[in-house]
Amino acid sequence: MEAIKVQGTPNIYRHHAGALTDMKQVIETQGLKKGLLVTGKASFNIAEPFINPLNLNVVMERYNGECSREEVDRLKEKAETEAVDYLLAVGGGKVIDVTKATAAAMGLPYLIVPTLASNCAAVTPLSVFYTEDGVFTDHVVFDQAAFMVAVEPGILIQTPADYLRAGIGDTIAKWYEAKPLVALLPHQPIAVKVSQHAAKLCQDVLLAYGEAALNDQKAKQITDRFIEVVDTIILASGMVGGFGEHYGRISGAHSIHNGLTVLEETHQHLHGDKVSYGILVQLALFDEWDEVNHLLPFYQALGLPTSFFDLGIQTDLEEKWQQVARHATRDVESIHLLGKVTPDLVHHAMSELEQHVSRLRKDDAK
Repeated sequence: MEAIKVQGTPNIYRHHAGALTDMKQVIETQGLKKGLLVTGKASFNIAEPFINPLNLNVVMERYNGECSREEVDRLKEKAETEAVDYLLAVGGGKVIDVTKATAAAMGLPYLIVPTLASNCAAVTPLSVFYTEDGVFTDHVVFDQAAFMVAVEPGILIQTPADYLRAGIGDTIAKWYEAKPLVALLPHQPIAVKVSQHAAKLCQDVLLAYGEAALNDQKAKQITDRFIEVVDTIILASGMVGGFGEHYGRISGAHSIHNGLTVLEETHQHLHGDKVSYGILVQLALFDEWDEVNHLLPFYQALGLPTSFFDLGIQTDLEEKWQQVARHATRDVESIHLLGKVTPDLVHHAMSELEQHVSRLRKDDAK
């Protein structure tokens, strides 16, 4: 097998009350003088009370809402004009991704303060690109990881619980997407074994504590299980791809997510929600109905989507399944890592899943 490129973790990872004070010390120790702080309106409203007391020498720039190549060019121009020597992302996945891509384009170090526990973007040296209209195009892996990730639980506990739910959905996919990628390997390098252990840890922790942590988020209570679930979403999840590379990043579920982005109705749904639906489609694709049934009660307890109906799509299903299936099986899509997958196969899997979930709901209602 080909060699694995290990990009395990950021240089520094801190998750505790006061992590941002640690970050300021790191900035000073590294001799960084001026930063471009990239953020979003909602993100900075929550993070501002933690950021302002640091008195960092930064220029703040709000991103336009998408991680697009046009936005990277705009932020690069701003960073060059301001003559900054580092970038600081304060926000969710798209803020983080567009900052990573800008830093990579400029060869500058970057630091991250995640305001949402909705994905592993803070730990992975990877950006997912979309058009300005929010349609997925591709993803790029960079050589450069974050110099520091500073996770402040006081920020995360204030954010809407929907994002934690989506983070759980996105992260539990790590096990289901990575497992089949290595199943046929005659030999697993140590890095891949670490990746698989991290993927299984993601599944175990989230099935055990995900619902309770979500309730803690809703109650605004920082508990040990909340901290553990957040670290699972951000750190353990990032380690799956960081150590496993293409044997640990994405496969079927994320391709289904990408296919869903062609439907305007799905743009209101969070990334992790669509990925979690993609897990079920991937399992249906290979007739793993026992595992689908195992996950459905967990999905229902958290409010994760299990069907097109749950995604708010109730009309023209055949046509929309075809649209999603075609986009999810483009030649560039990672679903083909599982074997040759055609649009018809994906269309059939989505149709079968819809019928399966509908039958179970009717049975439960009796």
